This record gives sequence, C-alpha cells and structure tokens, in this order.
Amino acid sequence: MKYTFKITVAFLAALALYFYNSRPVASWGFFGHKQINRMAVFTLPSEMSGFYKKHIDYITEHAVDPDKRRYGVEGEAERHYIDIDHYGPNAFNEVPMFWKKAVEKYTEDTLKAYGINPWHVDKMMFKLTEAFKKENIDLILHYSADLGHYIADGHVPLHTTENYNGQLTGQRGIHGFWESRIPELKSTSYDFFIGKAFYIEKPIVMAWQTIKESNAAVDSVLGFERDLNAKFPVDKKYGYETRGAMTIKTYSQEYTNTYDEMIKGQVERRMRKAILMVGSAWYTCWVNAGKPDLDKIGNKEVSDSLLLVQKKEEELYQQHKEKSVKGHDD
Repeated sequence: MKYTFKITVAFLAALALYFYNSRPVASWGFFGHKQINRMAVFTLPSEMSGFYKKHIDYITEHAVDPDKRRYGVEGEAERHYIDIDHYGPNAFNEVPMFWKKAVEKYTEDTLKAYGINPWHVDKMMFKLTEAFKKENIDLILHYSADLGHYIADGHVPLHTTENYNGQLTGQRGIHGFWESRIPELKSTSYDFFIGKAFYIEKPIVMAWQTIKESNAAVDSVLGFERDLNAKFPVDKKYGYETRGAMTIKTYSQEYTNTYDEMIKGQVERRMRKAILMVGSAWYTCWVNAGKPDLDKIGNKEVSDSLLLVQKKEEELYQQHKEKSVKGHDD
C-alpha cells in the first residue's frame, strides 16, 4: 500500500485551528505534531533515513494518533503531560526519576492523576528498541510515530503545570493559543533544519530534562500573556476568520504577533528542540537494537492487521471526540 501525503499545510493549519476553537487542544495541535515528526526524519543518518523517508507519510499522518486515542482509550490521557508543580516547589528533587521508586513514594494512582509523560517516553523508547530488534515494520512505524508525539508533548511548557490552560489565573484559552494559533500563523518562517540526531546516553534523564526545561518557561508563557492582555485594546485581541463554511472567533494576528515577539520566538525554539529530540530518540533505539539493516525491511508494507487496528481507533475517536476526558482537556 502506497502512502500519499495529500493533506496540504494550509488544510492542516485550518484543522488545527478548528480543534483549538471547537474544544481545548490536547497538545501541539494536529499541524504541529505532524510537522515535528516529519522534520525529525531529516535528522537521521543515512543508514536510517532511507527507511524513514519511504514511510515519511505514515510517520507524519500517525503523529496525531495518541491525541485521537485520548477520547476513546482509558489511560491514554495521562501519558501526554505531567503536572510537576503539584509536587511542590522542589518537585524535581522530590519526585523520583525512576517509575518504581516514584510509585513507592506516591502510588501509581497519584502519579497517573497528575501525568506520567517522562516515564512513558522512557517506556516507549524501550518498546521501539525491541521492535527494531525484531525487525517488525508494523511496530517500528507505530512506536516511532507515537514516541514522536509524547516527546513533542513534553516540550510544551503548559504540559508541565496544573495551570495548563490558564484556568487558575483567568487566562483560559492560552493552551491552544501558545501551541496551535502561534504555529499556525508563524511556522512558515520557522527554521526546522536543526542538524543531525545524536545518541541519548540515558533516555530517562533526557525525558526529565525536557520536562525541566519546559517547566522553566511556564512563568514567561503565562506572565507575558497576562501583561499583554492588560494593555492590549480589548476590541483588537480577537478577530473572526473563515474556515471553510465556518466563521470562528480566534486570537487576532496582531495580538499573536505581539505575544510571539514578547516571548522571543519561544514556540519555534521548543518545536526545533522537539524535532531534534524525536530524531535522536529514534536513532538511539536503533543503535541500542544493534543497528539492524533497515534497507532489508524497507520495501515491506504495513500489515492489514495494523491498518485494521488504526481504523478501529479512528472509529473510537469519531465516536468520543466531543466528550471530556480526564487530564489536560479543560
């Protein structure tokens, strides 16, 4: 089966904006996640790039599967974030890095209630490594796409705080504004070619470092928007735009551009970092698996069984996408 990338950037941007306005966005938005996974392919060494480029449309299209799963699969939501500030001002010293130790200290229920992103990234890297060892094309592609999603989520500052949508500070809507509206308007000028993937010595350390860096940006994400809102003319903060047959209310281009200048291109920096880390995670799993010859399996196609699983997941998503789910969906 041949995968054809038929969805244009303009349509993806509109789709992301639709999700942002119709209900809270779960993460980077469909456009952002697809862009991150797609560009990560170009960070890979020659031994991997042929395989990933052949399947780049699959890796791109299925970058959003975990977000779709959130609405129909129990236990999916908590994989996308961690409310690290729930654990106090010294949380990075208090919360154990390793899952078993964290469960012993806080219980599994508590950890899941406030998000498990860094631990899940580590788990997914193990699964992708095993898939490479087995030379299983279905699992390699499936885990690669999913892993890219979870790593990208960890790069979003608002995925590391209980105030994830500004709901505690009167800034409701900032989640979608930061990660969907800004990329939609600005990403055509972003530089997504960020060098080559590197080997990650300790994946769990990388996952936690990502959360720490993202969390350090929370104050600026909220603080600058609060300052801008206080001085920006109320009648110019929002505008109306047409998307297909819909006319929607959204943050104005002027408000968006001003905020992006205030945070000095923070969204672009986090997207660039996410792209590099996704490619590096794929590369690390391949190396840890013994560097299997991907050219040998590169001409295979995904199985009908995997396509059937994904069809059923899509059906679940369509059935449940309007319902609220536990986690960052407020």
